[in-house]
Amino acid sequence: MKKTLLALALGFLLFPAVAQTKAKKAIFIIVDGIPADVVDSVPTPNIDQIAKVGGFTTAVMGGDVGTYSQTPTISAVGYNSMLTGVWANKHNVWGNGIEDPNYQYWTIFRAFKEANPGKKTAIFSTWLDNRTKLLGDKLPQTGHFSPDYYFDGFELDTVNFPPQKDRSHFHLIDETVSKEAARYIHEKAPDLSWMYLEYSDDMGHTYGNSPQMIDGLKKADIQIGRVWEAIQYREKNFDEDWLIVITTDHGRTADGFGHGGHSERERTIWIATNGKNLNSHFEDSPEMVDIFPSVAHHLGLEIPKSQAMELDGASFIGPIDAVDLKAELTDGNFKLTWKSYSTGQTGRVWITATNHFKSRGLDNYSLMGEVKLEEGSATFSTKGMESDFYKVVLETPAGYLNYWIVND
Repeated sequence: MKKTLLALALGFLLFPAVAQTKAKKAIFIIVDGIPADVVDSVPTPNIDQIAKVGGFTTAVMGGDVGTYSQTPTISAVGYNSMLTGVWANKHNVWGNGIEDPNYQYWTIFRAFKEANPGKKTAIFSTWLDNRTKLLGDKLPQTGHFSPDYYFDGFELDTVNFPPQKDRSHFHLIDETVSKEAARYIHEKAPDLSWMYLEYSDDMGHTYGNSPQMIDGLKKADIQIGRVWEAIQYREKNFDEDWLIVITTDHGRTADGFGHGGHSERERTIWIATNGKNLNSHFEDSPEMVDIFPSVAHHLGLEIPKSQAMELDGASFIGPIDAVDLKAELTDGNFKLTWKSYSTGQTGRVWITATNHFKSRGLDNYSLMGEVKLEEGSATFSTKGMESDFYKVVLETPAGYLNYWIVND
């Protein structure tokens, strides 16, 4: 088979926005450490109201168990998987120490600001490291990206929020953060925002499955309600179209105290959103990494092709052709499978044996050929491409899917 080479130096993936006059805005909210079986059984009137407009679904955090993408179900790891749209093998955040992030995998904040220098971003967070380490505030590695507005670091303010043994001071911090988020959205309406709430996770670590954990979720629901009220005000009184996405960063162990592993409860998270154009992927098998491309679609955000081909997620808003790409070597062939949502659509398969992208280089992909997406599988020869490592990309009309083949 004749193969051609693609150098990913130019080109963009456009997450198209439906023709509109309304200004697109988005905020995502993390309620830390609430497993899906808890949020599904506790009255949360504000989250329920938001989901009634759009939808609610269970989702997955943690990559594919036993493969190169297996990712710890740990807080900062989950946040960064959401922010970058890739798993830990790429973004290189493996724990809450956030020791050496690979900023080559851009956060959605940086991508949005690079594409829209005149638009505004904001972060409202109980934890300072979300801005300074994950977003890489003002670091040369992130092109000196900095949010236009930030309200965080109160865990270090022991004067106004003296530490309490029962961790109740974090509820007070979450209250402060959520009230400011609501105020700022009401008055300034930043184009892309992130609000992070911690107290619910503290209740899990301190009390396990308990009335305190349930109370933590109820308190978070009230805090989310403030932001939702501000969004409704903006949509009613201004020419704005808001997307809100609410999730958690991980589930918990059976007793509720811990997390970090890959039991079903630790991996099962949830997503609530007011998104109005949810596709079949939202109901079937969404993951933490799907939030990046979904928000990008709503915002009409252009992602450079070299970055778009690295994303591990697929949008659960708008058109979707395929998800869940897998690839393996079998008898000298690349065997690919995927879950198809398409009828009559074709895709293209690209493969490279290099990973220069992770160190700011370019990968040259060989075009293996076209596939019929509705068939859900394809096979190509490895002749002339023998290697211990491959990146496989399935290009579809709606975007890209990728998978690594890693031989030990």
